[in-house]
Amino acid sequence: MTDTVSVWGGDRLDLDAYLARIGYQGGREPTLDALRLLHARHSASIGFENVDVVLGRSIHLDLESLQTKMIDRHRGGYCYEQNLLYAAALDRFGFRVRGLGARIRMGDDRLRPVTHALLEVELGGENFLTDVGFGGSALPAPLPLRDGIEVRQGGWDFALSYETDAEVWALRTRTEDGWTDLYAFGPERRFPVDYAVFHHYISTHPRSPFIRRLVVQRPLPELRSALIGRELTRTRPDFSREVRRIAPEETPELLETEFGITLSAPDAEALIAFQERAGDAAGDTP
Repeated sequence: MTDTVSVWGGDRLDLDAYLARIGYQGGREPTLDALRLLHARHSASIGFENVDVVLGRSIHLDLESLQTKMIDRHRGGYCYEQNLLYAAALDRFGFRVRGLGARIRMGDDRLRPVTHALLEVELGGENFLTDVGFGGSALPAPLPLRDGIEVRQGGWDFALSYETDAEVWALRTRTEDGWTDLYAFGPERRFPVDYAVFHHYISTHPRSPFIRRLVVQRPLPELRSALIGRELTRTRPDFSREVRRIAPEETPELLETEFGITLSAPDAEALIAFQERAGDAAGDTP
């Protein structure tokens, strides 16, 4: 996993600003405790959102743009944005980071393209799956890459299994109906240039679910919040749910209070107009 020159840009990251944004107060050495705390604080602090995509705006994946958006402007992002910013922080700490790509499953047997970005960290002779960009069902903490492992993180259960025939790992979570696959990933290394290609497809293709409706999610250890279209859902570990439909004009304030996402006045106005036009367009989401 050694890189001659890092591709993640940790040397260009404003680390103090990033750590302040996520409320991190731990040490700055590449330890397992630091990895766990960085993962947990990033996941809890920077919401998953596709606001720019639904407003038809270009999303730039260079580190400077990611910092401006998610740190300075207190916005969120989706998997490529989230995990590229996170990878820069891990790189700056001195972690050995590998980019990976996954095929979304979400309990579906269809073969889908590789569209999800995730990370692997090697530490103390063991590899860990760490992913802060999967939205509502995301891991709250890193997961050791071991076949058959089952763990409880906060109130949620996760498992990893290695599928020998396909030579891929499957990340699973327990639902009220039993275990279900979230995504599958192989060992091939992925780089920021690969994520730029995946990102172009997801943010522009007419069949992408992310261009048809608003998707905002926040995974916390004891609560998963999701705004899909106009429907707000809060799910707790016992799988009890609160569901309500929101009016378009409620959207900007809800993003701030429920998901920690701050919109400028022009963005808030544009998003309200989109919500009025879009209704509840159908489509798969993470």
